[in-house]
Parts: sequence; C-alpha cells; structure tokens
Amino acid sequence: MHVVLETQRLILRRFVESDVENLVELDADPEVMQFINGGRPTPRSIIQDRLLPMYLAQYANDDLYGRWAAVEASTGAFLGFFHFRPGPDRPVDEPELGYRLRRSAWGLGYASEGTRALIDKGFHAWGAQRVIAQTMVVNLASRRVMEKAGLRPVRKFRMNWPDQIEGSGQGDIEYAITRAEWAQLLSSGQAAQPLPHRASRRVRG
Repeated sequence: MHVVLETQRLILRRFVESDVENLVELDADPEVMQFINGGRPTPRSIIQDRLLPMYLAQYANDDLYGRWAAVEASTGAFLGFFHFRPGPDRPVDEPELGYRLRRSAWGLGYASEGTRALIDKGFHAWGAQRVIAQTMVVNLASRRVMEKAGLRPVRKFRMNWPDQIEGSGQGDIEYAITRAEWAQLLSSGQAAQPLPHRASRRVRG
C-alpha cells in the first residue's frame, strides 16, 4: 500500500486494481451521485476499463497531485476518494480539490479533515500557489466544507453538465485560496489548524 497522506483519522493511498468493487459500490448510491450526474450509478465497465486505469496512470508523476482512495485509519474501511490536481487549461501550480465519500462518512468531518490536510500539503510540499474547488450552487454541503477549510467564493459560472441535474439552472460556483491567504488564516487563528500529516510512504498491505 502506497500511502500519500495521513491525518488523525484518514489515510489517503494510491488506488490499486482491486479497488474496482469499492468504486462500483461508491457510485451505486444515488445520493452520492446526485450532484455528479443526477443520481445514476456508474457502470462497472466504465469504472474498470476507463476510470480506474486513468486514476492509476496519474501516478506517473509520483505523488505530485492525483486522485487517492480515502480509508478510515482505525478500521481500513474504504470511505471514498479525494482528488487534488490541475484542471484542464489550469496552471500546474493551481490544483483543483474535490472529493467523493460514502454516505456513511457524511457529517463526520472527514471531508473537512482531508480537505485541510491536502491544502496544507499542496502549499508546503507540492509547490501550489493557489487552490480552487468547484461545485453546484445548490450543493450546500460541499460549499460548507470549502468555507470551513478557508476557501472563499470567487466567481459564479455555468458548467456544461453532460447530464440533467436538478438545480443546475442555478449555476456553479468556484472557491479559491492562495498560499499567502492560507498562511494568514493559520497565523491569525481564523481557520482551524490542519491536522498532522506524514509524508508519502509504502507499507505492506
């Protein structure tokens, strides 16, 4: 198991081929998929033949950005994933942050914990200068996670969603924080200090 990041309760590790079942189960929950495609499950063939190979290919640049499985540190249970990587036509030092977690992990602070740790590592270890995150205007839960992590809304726009999603008519919103803003928030106590995290490492398992 190749561990990228650890916090008090989370381990972010590289995906492996055997994660197909985890991803199929994650995407089978209509509530998890509500703001992604309107609630439809992702077909196993898409996950196995296209999505998972794409995730694995992102590790060609070692641990400098990517998409990682999130597991509960105390039990090893698969909770979902986080991604932290530049979007299309974005500078390499301006990664976009996102996550998808099982419904059983909602409301327990895992999203905020992983988000803060990734922002902190992005600025201090990966050379990020600005971190962004995007979601639908109506996705209030994700917006609260972003705001708790210190990101602030910078623009509203309309994303070209391939699927009809309830609430898409209200548009989308982008949040962002710069390296200097993150340092200022931490030093002033206006944002929660990131939980401890350790560097990438390989462990048996």
